[in-house]
This record gives sequence, structure tokens and C-alpha cells, in this order.
Amino acid sequence: MNEYDVIIVGGGPAGLTCGLYLGRANVKVLLIEKLAPGGWIAITEHVDNYPGLVEPISGAELASRIEKQARKFGLQIQNDEVLEIKIGIGEEMHEVRCHGSVYKCRFLVAASGTFFKKLGVPGENKFFGRGVSICATCDAPLYRNKPIAVIGGGDSACQEALYLARFASEVTIVHRRDKLRAVANLAQKAMNEPKIQFAWNSLPLEILGNTGVIGLRIRNKITGEESVLNVDGVFIYIGLEPNLSFAKDIFKCDEYGFIIANERMLTNVPRIYAIGDVRSTVLRQVVTACADGAVAAQSISEDL
Repeated sequence: MNEYDVIIVGGGPAGLTCGLYLGRANVKVLLIEKLAPGGWIAITEHVDNYPGLVEPISGAELASRIEKQARKFGLQIQNDEVLEIKIGIGEEMHEVRCHGSVYKCRFLVAASGTFFKKLGVPGENKFFGRGVSICATCDAPLYRNKPIAVIGGGDSACQEALYLARFASEVTIVHRRDKLRAVANLAQKAMNEPKIQFAWNSLPLEILGNTGVIGLRIRNKITGEESVLNVDGVFIYIGLEPNLSFAKDIFKCDEYGFIIANERMLTNVPRIYAIGDVRSTVLRQVVTACADGAVAAQSISEDL
């Protein structure tokens, strides 16, 4: 029988922690993740701000540890993609439709995370995976001693630019504002890195190339002047969007499309909770995602 007390959609830190707590409470729980457990931290070079980590640890290693711990307490993990959820009315069970199977559950937890926004400029889709990337940890070695551009000015853009600087000949951060939005220590590190230069007040217009990327055309917002950066790669970090393709128009969301949940992580839909990056929140970090997962698990345990 594909019936569970709880089904968690998404295997990042929030989903894994929720599954860990529920499994430890002897709740029959299934986590469905279309890729490897860990979410975005699985492709993060290192994590140094998680409590208890005196020395930095790779995101993949941290994700692996949380997964092993959750499995030890009985969490079942299924690799599949959730295509649709159907809300159970009253005491009816919620239905979760995947490529491989259909599952039913009394309680459902949306922990599906986010995906990077696209620029929406010519050449972006054409060269994705062939010069356009959203993962420095994955692709940085391909650009050893080559010039590259990073689009964005937040934490992710600075963190990834610093990593890319280890490989590239030079990194140009293209930012639409005149100063970085990243936290102070990351911004300062990026400013102090000799290989990193900046194109301030600039917008990307087109990614140029034939069989691969050869340049990025940009426009200065202040002067209107257009120019071309001669780069072999473009890494995009301009923000996040919630991953909710499986649950369109079901949840009450904020103006950016993130699910609104209360202090118990309960959404506007009875017996459905939202945790981690997919939830409307002021901070998206591993530590807050784990906290969301623990709170949701406690709330569900009480409701059970």
C-alpha cells in the first residue's frame, strides 16, 4: 500500500530534518525527491555558518550526514518527481501523483525549495550547459584560465564568484546596482579578490556565441552605453523562485509566489505544511530550514 501518515515533497535540509523528527516519533513518513537529497546545499562548496561546525564542511557532506541520520530513524526516501497533488477534503487523504506511482497521505509537507531565476535574454537557453551555468561548484573547472561573468550582487553571486576566481583568469560581476547586496563579509571578500572586477549599474542584454559562449553584451543603466564583455562563461545568480509547479493555485502565497504559513508551518490548506525555502520567510539558510522542518514535525505529531 502506498499510504503514509506523512509525505514530504523535497529532500533539502528542511525536508530531511522534518523526516528525521517524524521518523524518530515513529510516524510512517515518506520523502519524495526527484534528485539527490540535499537541495542546493549539495552543490555548495562549503558551509561555515551552521552551528557546531568549527571547520567548514562541504554542502554535499552535510546533506549526506543529515540523510543518513534521518534514514536511521526510519525515514523512507523515494527518488521520483511529484507532478500533482490532490487535496483530500475533510478526512480524505491527500493524493500525490508522481511519474512512477500514486501515493496517499493524511498530512503533506511542501519542502520543494526554489530554483534560480532566468535572465530572459537571447542566448541564455541556447547556451545553457554550454557556457551558461547556475552552478560554480559543478562547472568551475571548465573555465580554468578563462574569463567569465557572474550576474548578480547578492550572497550567492559573491560566494560563487569567489569560488570561480580560483579557476578563471578573471571574473566580472555584472550588477544592476552601484553596490553589492551580499552580507558584509562576503561583499568585502569579493571586493578584495584581485581576480574579481565589477560592471556596476549594468544590465545583461544578450549572451553571444556560435557553438559556445564568446561574450556578454551589457548596457549601463546610467549612461545607456552598451559594451561587450569577452567571456567564455556566464554564471547567473539573480534571485530565486519557489518550486511549485506541482501545486499551482492551491496555496495562499506572498507577492513573490512563496507559500504563506503560520508559526506551526501550517498553510491555508488543512493538513498541508510548508517549510524551508519554498515558504515566505525573511531568511533562507540551512539553519532556518532545519528549524522549519522540526517545527512542522512537532505540529504534525501533535495533530496525529
